[in-house]
Amino acid sequence: MKALVTLVRILVGLLFIFSGLVKANDPLGLSYKMQEFFELWDMSKFDRYTLALSVLMNAFEIIAGFALLIGWRVRIFIWLLLLMILFFTFLTGYTYVTGKPTNCGCFGDCLLISSKTSFLKDVVLTLLIGFLFFQQRWIKPVFSNRASAITMLLVTIFSFGLQWFALTYLPLVDCLPYKKGNNISEKMKMPANAIPDSTVITFVYEKDGKEVEFTADKFPADFKTPPYTFKTRYDKVIRKGMNNEPPIKGFTLTGESGIDSTQIVLNHDYTVLLIIENFGVPVSKWKGGFEKIYQAANIKNIPVYAVVSNRAEAVRNFAGTSFAGIPVFNCDFTAIRTAARTSPTIYFLKKGTIQGKWSYKTMEALTDELEAMNVQPSVAQPVQVDTFSIQGGSNDSPKGNK
Repeated sequence: MKALVTLVRILVGLLFIFSGLVKANDPLGLSYKMQEFFELWDMSKFDRYTLALSVLMNAFEIIAGFALLIGWRVRIFIWLLLLMILFFTFLTGYTYVTGKPTNCGCFGDCLLISSKTSFLKDVVLTLLIGFLFFQQRWIKPVFSNRASAITMLLVTIFSFGLQWFALTYLPLVDCLPYKKGNNISEKMKMPANAIPDSTVITFVYEKDGKEVEFTADKFPADFKTPPYTFKTRYDKVIRKGMNNEPPIKGFTLTGESGIDSTQIVLNHDYTVLLIIENFGVPVSKWKGGFEKIYQAANIKNIPVYAVVSNRAEAVRNFAGTSFAGIPVFNCDFTAIRTAARTSPTIYFLKKGTIQGKWSYKTMEALTDELEAMNVQPSVAQPVQVDTFSIQGGSNDSPKGNK
């Protein structure tokens, strides 16, 4: 029995450590997933707490996994793990039954698994932790009390430190569709192996004061108008497709008049994008670094654009800076917060392919890269991009931001 308990303990401990590490690499990802659940349950007022909850949950998974591995405070952690896995099983079961959200985010964006697999995984984990709960007398400490305490202190520091790093400097491992080397235009296309949903058209008519539904191939034998009066029609999914969504959705850049300028921007030889989710980090904190990027890019004839979800807010915050005339595009908020895990995040593109991206804390690396480049050819003809001049408040046609 002791050998079996040891095997199960190691398996469960390693799985929780792995799960915690994957999500701690990008705590914002789990935070956004929590917000999806809160929106489904009409609890959006708790959105402000999701990042703190994400950080604590990720840290706990890592800490609890290590505690189980080394046999430290087993009685406490077994109880906590049992309560947590019961909660996780409820969430994954809810996702599996309802299909909302599409996945629970159990292993973050680095390891996407189906809702069914997530649910079955949690059912098995519940059984394993239940087994350990009743057999915990066989779990003995691996180290002395002092060594165990020091180990757990270091693990705790690491679990929070990793998340601080990800939130400040971008995730260590980029598993998002906007990672370095990906071409944004290509990732906006449907996957080659996509299987579309199978749908059937259903018509809704009114007859004798009652609504009657039928499909296009099953019209009633007595159908005629009247007595049938058309009300509406809808497409009903009878079989879900697979892999039928592009990795990048909603990345549409529009200027003041709403014209889609996405492909114009992505087709430039080189482009710098300043992507801002919000102005929680004041412009004054990163203005100096970005002004150097803006200046270096102008010297090399490389266009620079800002991508935001609220142009009016950008107008107010950019006023008075040396880059106040930067062309500004609106973009979908969800696309922005996927692309910018720090706000702002700076991208350097080559014909739409991501050459690099940096947090505002490390943007000086792009300045060095731009300064080392050759001067790019000037744009022969003005690029008719629908933009907004913050200084003038009018539409301009940028010419390489020279």
